[in-house]
Amino acid sequence: MLAFPSTYSVGITSLGYQVVWATLAQRPDVDVRRLFTDQSDPPHRSLDLFGLSLSWELDGPVLLELLERQRIPLWSHDRGDSDPIVFGGGPVLTANPEPLAPFFDVVLLGDGELLLPAFLDALQACRDAPRPERLRQLARVPGVYVPSLYAPRYGSEGELLAVAPTEPGIPATVAKQTWRGNTLSHSAVITPAAAWPSIHMVEVVRSCPELCRFCLASYLTLPFRTPSLDDGLIPAVEKGLAATQRLGLLGASVTQHPQFAELLAWLDQDRFDGTRVSVSSVRAATVTPELGRILARRGSRSLTIAIESGSERMRQVVNKKLATEEIYAAARYAKEGGLTGLKLYGMVGLPSEEEADVEATAALLLALKKATPGLRLSLGVSTFVPKAHTPFQWQGVRPEADKRLKLLAKRLKPKGIELRPESYGWSVIQALISRSDRRLAPVIAAARGRHESLGGWKQAYRAVLAGKHDTAPSRSADTQLPPPPPWEEVIHATWSPERVLPWQHLEGPLPPSTLLRHAQVALAAGGPTAAA
Repeated sequence: MLAFPSTYSVGITSLGYQVVWATLAQRPDVDVRRLFTDQSDPPHRSLDLFGLSLSWELDGPVLLELLERQRIPLWSHDRGDSDPIVFGGGPVLTANPEPLAPFFDVVLLGDGELLLPAFLDALQACRDAPRPERLRQLARVPGVYVPSLYAPRYGSEGELLAVAPTEPGIPATVAKQTWRGNTLSHSAVITPAAAWPSIHMVEVVRSCPELCRFCLASYLTLPFRTPSLDDGLIPAVEKGLAATQRLGLLGASVTQHPQFAELLAWLDQDRFDGTRVSVSSVRAATVTPELGRILARRGSRSLTIAIESGSERMRQVVNKKLATEEIYAAARYAKEGGLTGLKLYGMVGLPSEEEADVEATAALLLALKKATPGLRLSLGVSTFVPKAHTPFQWQGVRPEADKRLKLLAKRLKPKGIELRPESYGWSVIQALISRSDRRLAPVIAAARGRHESLGGWKQAYRAVLAGKHDTAPSRSADTQLPPPPPWEEVIHATWSPERVLPWQHLEGPLPPSTLLRHAQVALAAGGPTAAA
């Protein structure tokens, strides 16, 4: 059973979910069924595996609801030989699986193209063994993390001291696995029921070479990889366009594919008239009139660029190698090419940010509106949330970010610029999950059924803190955890580089020493206050 923590419409639009499902379905030794929050395939009589793809921290409680629907024990320690192996993957679990670790038997760290075949082959080789032995064998596969074979150790104040193997022969650390093949992923399912109806999605690039200091999509997925145009991209596009006339080109920075101009020219052929092409976020400095013209000809109405901040100083802090003039040029070129809208993405609450930097963002949007009349501008803005395996993992959420979101609304909405802010409150909950360790697991369990409200999360946290909850595993003596981590310390505090991180036993693409050096360079760029 392969589950997704949302509706069919949303889940089937996830390229990652599609690729995992297709990989499983292609194996003759696997019979895979799909499960969504609103529908499922008929269940197996005997379920050996239950998998979940997790792309969003706030979906954690949904996993538990799906397990309950299948009558699978929530806590891994409560499962026996007759219960399925519960495994998971995706960016949230690869970055920091620890808050959800007690619910998973196995976590796959990295790219499914490598991990899934190795995981399934290892499981087939020991499928008749008792459950504990199966887990031991799986733990020896590179990139396969078995949380029950690693125990956290806490100090007298509840602080995390280490996460270490519980028995000999288990690796001390588990390294993320990276696919380095010449092809990337594309849709296995095209359906009008998807959130993007009847779209064929093609992954143009994986990772991003820019290395913005907060960016999980860049740092966690290194190195930057680009499939061959002739052997990878064009065959993938041709396959999809034989079934639909809607094409989505995906990636953190698709226009930085070294052959993207050639791909655009190929899509500009008359034989693709009637085909609608959309691209995900592009680097502003790569926008040209030709890009705008071809996208407009292929049915796109707008372009999306990430600017992070209107302040040159802040863009230096986050390593956003983008000049203000390049932002103006992107807007001009989009309009010249025939596009009618430009979507910009920014952030508030970044380390060293001051109110003047937020005012600079508002001023930039107002100046862009004046410089490109008739171009519809919108600004999506989020609060900085620290992510594991990035240089800003030691920084906390800044409480003043809430006021700065409101400041942007005050400056921009009266001038006719659409502002789409992400909720500060939900960013706080996201940070709570992204920076926590296993002590948060009972809170996640207590939040199920009320996780769709901020108040529900806070009630769950307070209930667990007070011991007024019924979410502990039945074998609580084996899985006893200290109280939840302190709210302020996890969410808002700046952590010392010497602090033991919840994910320290899990190796990302870059070592902590490199991440720390990148962080120090960033804070030095912010001036004396930031570096202090």
